[in-house]
Amino acid sequence: MDKVVLKRLEQISNTVRKDLIRMLGVARSGNLSSSLSIVEILTILYWREMKIFPEEPNSPERDRFVLSKGHGCPTLYGVLAHRGFFCREELWNFSRLGTMLQGHPQYSITPGIDATTGSLGMGPGIASGMALALKDHPSSPWIYCLTGDGELQTGSFWEAVLFSSQYSLGNLVIIVDLNGYQAEGSTESIISLEPLYDKFDSFGWKVVTADGHDFQDLERAFGEARKDRINPSVILASTIPGKGISFIEKAGTCANRMILTREQMDLALRELSEGQTPCGGDSL
Repeated sequence: MDKVVLKRLEQISNTVRKDLIRMLGVARSGNLSSSLSIVEILTILYWREMKIFPEEPNSPERDRFVLSKGHGCPTLYGVLAHRGFFCREELWNFSRLGTMLQGHPQYSITPGIDATTGSLGMGPGIASGMALALKDHPSSPWIYCLTGDGELQTGSFWEAVLFSSQYSLGNLVIIVDLNGYQAEGSTESIISLEPLYDKFDSFGWKVVTADGHDFQDLERAFGEARKDRINPSVILASTIPGKGISFIEKAGTCANRMILTREQMDLALRELSEGQTPCGGDSL
């Protein structure tokens, strides 16, 4: 990845973070710290990795994306707006009754949403069904699914892992947002996930690790995950809840349901250095 592309991705991610703060501040609701932890992952997916058609969101040629951690949808909405799926002004209607941007993603009412999610642990099953249905599609689409690490404590998650390996769904890539926290506290204190790499490997998955905030490392990880279409792949992406805003990072999971005051919004926005990009951001 050259320096120009890297700089552009950094600018986009800062823009998305700024709009996250504005969106959740205006709505006075939303999952703040867990949305901030996935900004770089979604930015590189939608500007570098995925084949998408913002002008034709339901194109059969597109790659598909399932946000299993549906509570992180403010980030996805910000990315979709700046990628041109809908106008940025829609962001200020987040979580309002009857609008297209609800508190969890909803298929058919929001351009660019491929699956309705919210019940944690269900996304990988949806994604594996898509992968099976599209395995022999002429355009060879990839199916990407982003999950939280707390979801790995559900039985439905591992059912999908078994299913995907059994049917050799090599067109499926799951990204695990390893920020170490869930609603009740740290994942390790509730139900330990380790040794996570070995667990996926034993189920026949290709396992790749990455820094979830490093664009160059993420690009490498996605490249490794897509080297063949024989086995499904998982990227274990280490992230920080609240990434990018110091007082939210410090608060960790306690900030997830934080209702930002005007002063906190101003403080957060001052920490984010890059300017805005116009509605309908271009690809890289």
